[in-house]
Amino acid sequence: MSTISTHLRKIREPNKDEQLRQSFALTPAPDPVDVDSQKYKIEVNATLSLPQESEEEAYAGRLYLLPPYLAFHSLDRKSTRFTLPLCTIRRVERLNTRTGIFALSLSNWHGMKIIVQITSLRPTADLFCAHLRDALKLELQRGQMKAMKSFVKTCYSETLIPDNTPAGTEDSELVQTEDVAYLCGLGVKFKFPGDPKKLREASKLKLWATYFRTHGRNLTLLRYPQSTRLVQVGLPNRLRGEVWETLSGSLYLRFSNPGLYERILKENEGKVSTSTEEIEKDLNRSLPEYPAYQTEEGINGLRRVLTAYSFKNPELGYCQAMNILVAAILIYMSEEQAFWLLEVLCDRLLPGYYSPSMHGTLLDQRVFESLVKKCLPIIHDHFHEVDVQLSVASLPWFLSLFINSMPLIFAFRIVDCFFCMGPKVLFQVGLAILKINGEALLEIQDDGAFIHLMRDYFGSLGDSAHPNSSDPRTRAITRFQELLLVAFREFSVITEETIATERKQFRGDIIHGIESFSKRASVRNLKDLGNFTKDQAGLIYDILYKAICVVPPPASLQGGSGSPNSGQGQVAERPETRIGLATFKIFLSEIATWARDEKIVSNGFQERVDREVADHELIDRIFFFWDSSRCGALSFQDLVTGLNGVMFNDLMANIEWFFTLHDKDKDGFLTKDELLILSESMLFIFRYEVGDAYLGAVSRFMTNAFEYGDAIHETERLKTPGEGESERPQELGNNQPYLNLATFRMVVLADEILESFFETDLTASFQLQSIPDGPLATPKSGFFGGLLSTIVTDDNVKRFHKFSDDLGKTIGQHQVVHRPSIGRIDRPIALQEPKAREPLLSSTSPRPSVSSASSSTVLATPSDSTPSLSISPPVPEKDVSPPEITPLYHAAAAAVMERTPFAIDDPQDDDDDDDDDETGEGDTHNPDDKVMDEVDAFLEENDSGLTDADKKIAKGTAFDLLRFTVANINFRFTLR
Repeated sequence: MSTISTHLRKIREPNKDEQLRQSFALTPAPDPVDVDSQKYKIEVNATLSLPQESEEEAYAGRLYLLPPYLAFHSLDRKSTRFTLPLCTIRRVERLNTRTGIFALSLSNWHGMKIIVQITSLRPTADLFCAHLRDALKLELQRGQMKAMKSFVKTCYSETLIPDNTPAGTEDSELVQTEDVAYLCGLGVKFKFPGDPKKLREASKLKLWATYFRTHGRNLTLLRYPQSTRLVQVGLPNRLRGEVWETLSGSLYLRFSNPGLYERILKENEGKVSTSTEEIEKDLNRSLPEYPAYQTEEGINGLRRVLTAYSFKNPELGYCQAMNILVAAILIYMSEEQAFWLLEVLCDRLLPGYYSPSMHGTLLDQRVFESLVKKCLPIIHDHFHEVDVQLSVASLPWFLSLFINSMPLIFAFRIVDCFFCMGPKVLFQVGLAILKINGEALLEIQDDGAFIHLMRDYFGSLGDSAHPNSSDPRTRAITRFQELLLVAFREFSVITEETIATERKQFRGDIIHGIESFSKRASVRNLKDLGNFTKDQAGLIYDILYKAICVVPPPASLQGGSGSPNSGQGQVAERPETRIGLATFKIFLSEIATWARDEKIVSNGFQERVDREVADHELIDRIFFFWDSSRCGALSFQDLVTGLNGVMFNDLMANIEWFFTLHDKDKDGFLTKDELLILSESMLFIFRYEVGDAYLGAVSRFMTNAFEYGDAIHETERLKTPGEGESERPQELGNNQPYLNLATFRMVVLADEILESFFETDLTASFQLQSIPDGPLATPKSGFFGGLLSTIVTDDNVKRFHKFSDDLGKTIGQHQVVHRPSIGRIDRPIALQEPKAREPLLSSTSPRPSVSSASSSTVLATPSDSTPSLSISPPVPEKDVSPPEITPLYHAAAAAVMERTPFAIDDPQDDDDDDDDDETGEGDTHNPDDKVMDEVDAFLEENDSGLTDADKKIAKGTAFDLLRFTVANINFRFTLR
C-alpha cells in the first residue's frame, strides 16, 4: 500500500502579508468570519507612547489595522510591539494637540490608555480613522466585546491584579489556590518542577505584576523591551502558561474559537485511528518521572489533547516527540490551552517538525550544520574528519525543544525564550553548547562519545561555571547562565532573516531527498512488479506523482480504511493514495501518445509544442478496466498491473486486450453497439495520422466485422436440422452477443495496417520516459527576482502566446500541425490509400452449412480443396479470388485463440468463380463489384482532375465521412 503526498511541493515562502501577520503572532490567513472586514485593512506611520512613561519612552514605527486586530511594531521590529483585538478597545478619542499633530488616545479593556500619534499625511490619517471606526462597529455587531468578560476570567493575571487592587498590595495575598477560577496546569496539584525559593518565584511575580499594571495583560499586553528581559530571567510557574500563549498567539485562537476543543472531543468520542494507536503506545513514555504522569488524571489529559489534535489535523495526525512536548506544556497549561498552543507550534513556529516526513526537522538540521560550518569551522572540520554526525545529538534538541535533553527547570527557561524571540533561539543555544564544549568536542572520535559528553554537560548545568574563582558573584554564575549569555551575546548575529535565508537555500535538497525515499518505499511495497524492473516502476511513480501534483485526488477517493469516521473499535489506517478519473487522464497522457493532443504551433515569431490532455470514452474504459477493486479509483499497484497487461504483449495478446477492454459484460462476445464503440476507439487513436490509410483500415474493419457477424449467426440458425429453412431469419438486437474473440482476431489479421498496429504500434505507444523534477513553490529572491516571478506567470505566458498567434494570423504565418500519435508514416503500408471494398465474404457465396459439432475451432490447413486466408500486402483484385467460408465453424469457440476459418461449402463453385474472374464473366453474379471496378478505373484515369485545394478539402472531410458511414451502419442494424 502506497501513500503518496505532494504537500511538500506546495510549500512556499510566506508572502508579505503572511509575514506581517506572523510577526504579530497571528495566523497566516484571516479566519473565514473575518474576510468581510479585510476591506478595512490599512497601515500608517505612527509613534507609540504611554501617558505613564516619560517622553523618552516613545517609539516610532508602523501602525496596522488588520481586522479584527490593531497592531504596532517599532522601526527595528523588536523593541516594541503589540497586537490588540479590536474588541478590547473601549474608547477612541482624538486629542487636542498643537497644529499639525494628529494623535489618538485608545482606552482598552483594562483601563490603560495608549497614545498613538499618526505621522502620515492628513488624508491617510483621516482614512485610517474612518476604517478604524467601521471595523470597531463590525466587532460590536459580532458580539465579541460581550465575550471579553468571561474570557479574561480564565487568565491568571486577572487574579494576580484585580481591578480594585491597591498599589501596595502584596501579590501573595491575591492568589487563592484552594478555589481558582483561572485555567491552570497539572503543576498546581502535582507541584511545579524545581524549588520555588531557589527559583525566586515571589520576586518574579512582583516584577510581572508591576509590568502588567503599566503595560496591560493577556489580550491587552504591550511587549516593551522590559518584557523580553523578564522572560530571559525566567517566568514564574503560575504565570508561565498564560505568558506562553500570549507570546505565541495561541491566546487569540482560543478567544476566537470558544468551545471548539470540547466539541472535537465529543464528536470523535470512541473513534480509533492509526494516530490514536500510536498515542496509546507513547502515553506511558511521556515524562514518566513527573508525578502527574504516574496517575490516570495526567495520562487522560495527555491522551485527550493529542487525540483532539490528531482529529483536527488528520493529515498530520500524531508524530513521536509530540507526547513529550504536550506533557511538558500540560504542567503549566490547561488542556484547552495546550491544544491551541500545539496548533501554533505545528503550523507556524515549527512547521513540518511533526509531519509524517518530518521535513521541517530535517531542514533545520541542515541549516544548523551550515551555521556550525560558518560559526564554528574547527569543530565542523573535526566532525567531518572523524565522521561524527552532528544530528545524532542535535535532532532531539530541536524536536523536544531541549525538554528531553536538559533538566526541566532549565529546559523551560529555553522554552520561555523560544516563545518570546522565536525559533532562532534553538540555533543560538545549540551553537553556544558546541562552543562552550569546544575543547572536549575536538577530542571525541565517534558518535557515542559525542552523546556521552552532551549528557554529562546537561547534567551539570546547575553547577558553577567558575568554581575556582575568588569572586563570590562569579562563583554564583551557573553553567546554564553562562549558556544563555553565550547564546544571546556571541550568536546574536543569528536572526530570523538568517534562518529564513538558510531554509530557502536547502529546502529543495531536503524535499528531493524525502521524495526519493518515498519513491523507493512505494516501489518496494508493490506486491507485484510484473515484467517491470524497479527502475521502470520508479518512472511510473514519477509520472503518477506529476499527475497528482497537477490534479490532486479528492479526499473522498482515498482508501476507505483511512476514513476518519471509523466507528468504535475499528482502526482507521493511513489511507492508500488513489487517483480519480481526472488525475488518471493526466497520468495516461504522459505515457500513451494517443492520450494527448500535441500541436506544433508556428506563427512567424516562435515555434512551440502545445500539449493538451485528450478526452475520450476509450480513456474512461481503460480507467475502469484497471480498477480491480471496483471502487472508482486507482492505486499505484493498479496502474503498474494495468500497464504490465499491455506494454509487454505480443500480437495476439494485444488483440485480446483490446477486445476485452470493449467487452463490457465480459461474456466473451461483442455486441453491435460495442463493436461500433470499438471502431470509434480506433478512430480516436488514429485521429492525427498522416494520410487516409488508417481511416480506410477502420472502414474495412467495420465492413468485414459485420459480414463475419452476420455469417456466424446465419450458421447458428442452420445448426439444428429441420429447423430454420422455412422460417424467416431472426435478427439480433444491438445489445445481443454478436462477435467473439476468435472472429475479431481474424478480422484484424485480415488487414495489414491493423495487424501492424496491434503487433508493434499499440505497445510502442505506451512510453515510459523520465520526468524532470517540477519546480518548487519558492518565490524568487531579491527585487528583480520578485519582479520576474510577478511578470512571468502561467497566465501571462498564455496571453503572450495568444497575442503572438493573433499577430501570426494577421501576417499569414500562423500554422498548427497535429503531431501523429502512432507516427509510423515512414512505412510504405501507411501511405497507401484505401482501395475499393474487398469483402472477406463473397456476396454470392452460399450460406454455410453446419459442420460436425466440436468444442474448438481451428484454422483449416491450406490445401487444394480448402483455401486459407492470406494477410499478405493487398494486390489488385483481379489477381485474388474472394476468400470463402469453410464448414468448420462452431459458435461455441469464442474463447479459442486460433483464427476462425471460413470457406465455401462447394469447392466446385470456387473453381467456377476463379474461371469467371479470369474471363471477366464472373462479374454478372455481383453487379455491385462491376460498378466499383468501373469507378476505380475512372478514378485512376482522371486522378489529376482534383486541384490541390480540392484534395485538401477532401482529406479534411474524410474523417467526418467515415463517422457518417459508421452511424449509417448502426442505423441499418437498428431498423432490422
